[in-house]
Amino acid sequence: MKDAGGDGDEGRPADEGSFDIELAFGLEIAARAGRLLMERYERVERIDYKSARDVVTEVDHLSEALILDAIRDAYPHDGILAEESGEHAAVRTVKPPQGSAADTARVWVVDPVDGTINYANGIPFFCVSVALLVDGRPAVGVIHDPARLETFSAAVGGPARLDGRPIVPSDKDRLSDFVISMSLSGRSVARRAQAVRKAIRVSRSMGSAALALVYVANGRFDAFVQQGGLSAWDVAAAGLIAEQAGASVTDMAGGSWFDVARGPRSIGLVAAPAAHHATLLELVRT
Repeated sequence: MKDAGGDGDEGRPADEGSFDIELAFGLEIAARAGRLLMERYERVERIDYKSARDVVTEVDHLSEALILDAIRDAYPHDGILAEESGEHAAVRTVKPPQGSAADTARVWVVDPVDGTINYANGIPFFCVSVALLVDGRPAVGVIHDPARLETFSAAVGGPARLDGRPIVPSDKDRLSDFVISMSLSGRSVARRAQAVRKAIRVSRSMGSAALALVYVANGRFDAFVQQGGLSAWDVAAAGLIAEQAGASVTDMAGGSWFDVARGPRSIGLVAAPAAHHATLLELVRT
């Protein structure tokens, strides 16, 4: 794990503190949802099949309800985008006062259990993901891992943190030493995957995209590569945290990594230290 060194307070952008309240709120509700997950861990009573390869449990719904109720109570003017129940408009229809914090387009993006299959099978690699979008861009991100009692967080303009400590990505000199999270698809996938594996030490696929992506922020994974299959709730919080830690995060074309208009399961990402990002991107695309 990589710590950033120092307390991270010097030279902070002036706008870093503008989301302190929302960040504290995100930390609180993610921790509450995490406690609910662990109370029912390995005691899941119902598993429904959303598709041939995807499931949802009653705990997903309970966790999401807890988070959404808290958001509606604290920020009734804000919209919500949640994995299990979809998109919600602001609770109140009356427009807030112009110039107030709620006057900008604000949407909370929630994944109540990222890694549900792991959770349902008793594999302790899953997380709660909470993000706040402002004008379509992630401004606050929280990833809480209740099994390890760890919380990654960041707000735009500020440092990425793990349990309050500033963190930074891997600083390995050689790509051949990289341990990465990788999931490729599309044409020539076997050849491209082989090319990447020849260039790195080893790849892994852990079953929770949000937790694997946020691991780039502190170097547990040197890089994250997933070619499609991701949704806004998978990446909004984790991508912001990795980016604020100092990683380069892009889509598979090397462009902006987040677009709230993208449909579910249509997002692909590459996140890596800046020195190696372009090389990895070329390997997975060629």
